[in-house]
Amino acid sequence: MNHVHVGKRRLARHKSERLEARVSAESKKLFQEAANLQGITMTDFVIRSAQEAAKRTVQEQEIMRLSEQDRKVFVSALLNPPKPSPRLRAAVEHYKKVIGF
Repeated sequence: MNHVHVGKRRLARHKSERLEARVSAESKKLFQEAANLQGITMTDFVIRSAQEAAKRTVQEQEIMRLSEQDRKVFVSALLNPPKPSPRLRAAVEHYKKVIGF
């Protein structure tokens, strides 16, 4: 198990996979500056940032997928409405009587 020092805290982290990336000098400098501001290593900063972006992307896609499904259900209900139930018919009749229709 590897340990990471974050400020005065020591966090354990399990690693089993390796990820490499080539970045510009400007990007590396920006990542390092941001990591320094947060008091963590550049590696931890990049990993946290990538995880947050990945989670956000997956969540947004799930929301869009659900929205697409909801849209299909809604349109289907509009185009193929169910027959009114006896209870709904009674409510309509009551409404008509109340407003004097």
